Amino acid sequence: MEDESASNSHDSICPICLGPFIQLSYLDHCLHQFCFNCILRWTKVVSAKNHTPPSSVKCPLCKTDNFSIIHGVDGDCFQRYYINHHNVEDCFILSKAHRYRLQSYYTQQGFLEDIFNIPQYWKSRKYNQPNNWLQTWLTREIQALTQEEDVEIIVHHIFGVVKPLWTSREQKLHINAPEKKQEEFKISVSEAVRPFLGARTDRFVYEIQLFLASGLNIEAYDAVYIQRLGWSSPGENTEVSQNELVDRTTVIPYLYIFDDDSDGNE
Repeated sequence: MEDESASNSHDSICPICLGPFIQLSYLDHCLHQFCFNCILRWTKVVSAKNHTPPSSVKCPLCKTDNFSIIHGVDGDCFQRYYINHHNVEDCFILSKAHRYRLQSYYTQQGFLEDIFNIPQYWKSRKYNQPNNWLQTWLTREIQALTQEEDVEIIVHHIFGVVKPLWTSREQKLHINAPEKKQEEFKISVSEAVRPFLGARTDRFVYEIQLFLASGLNIEAYDAVYIQRLGWSSPGENTEVSQNELVDRTTVIPYLYIFDDDSDGNE
């Protein structure tokens, strides 16, 4: 009975955003389920890899070719979005660095805490020191998670929540206890990003604290992160294989984010 409940809970989660289904949709051949907007963005990413608009898209779970997305099912009728209707020029192509960050959200949390100590970051009040790379890091992070290029408004919104840590007079006077400040930070950032990131909000709040606690620039931070996971650097010119990018701590069914529409004969 317990296993059945867990299975039902898993079946109600979109494999892409990891949240409850919003506008439930199906791929027409394999019938795997996704949020309509999630699978629509997925088709944009795949379409951007082709010189001409594709007539089908591989399912991110099983790699089956599908030709349309079924959505708006109400028992009497449904709507169908055909893959080849997509305008490739509007696509945002994820870089290797974006894909590395997106895949990082599918790994277990806490594997870098022996290197970047988040509690110590707050206890030592290092949050009073501005991080000159945060805005650039935020832009890449939100682009990776939303798979959209124009995230300036979202980043500006989040940065507006974080910036007072470095500018407010009460912080410089050490009026608030570090533990209280951390809790306020987590609540404020969560409220700012939840409308955009949904189920990934809590992990994002953890990741931003991890980056701040590192005190490193983006390149150095990536190097430590990737080395710990045993992945290849996103800055390398060599092609990145699935095996190099998939860590053994993956906790959800693997999505074919890094697949180049191969025949599966790697």
